[in-house]
Amino acid sequence: MADTNRAADAERRKLLLTYDPLPGRREAYFRYVLGEFIPALEQMGLTLCESWHTAYGPYPLRLTGLLAPDEKTLEEILASEEFKRLEAQLQEYVSNYHRRLVPKRDTFQF
Repeated sequence: MADTNRAADAERRKLLLTYDPLPGRREAYFRYVLGEFIPALEQMGLTLCESWHTAYGPYPLRLTGLLAPDEKTLEEILASEEFKRLEAQLQEYVSNYHRRLVPKRDTFQF
């Protein structure tokens, strides 16, 4: 059983999103992210696994991690018109937006 879980974990991919919410749009940002963005991504097959706030230092204020079961699924989601629409709408509320695809690890990833 443990080997099966390890094999499945080895296939998993993580989508990392980093950005700074725009100061004048924070209320709208929270409504969008919690009310539409994350629920829609979860409907598409991603799982929210982490969300961080940077309190100090020259780093983006937000880091969000979402898990996909495998690279193919993640690539299909990212190529979809729905994801492109969701991502474009998110960028109306944030600056310094970046996304990265990484293999899932059990440690902090940035």
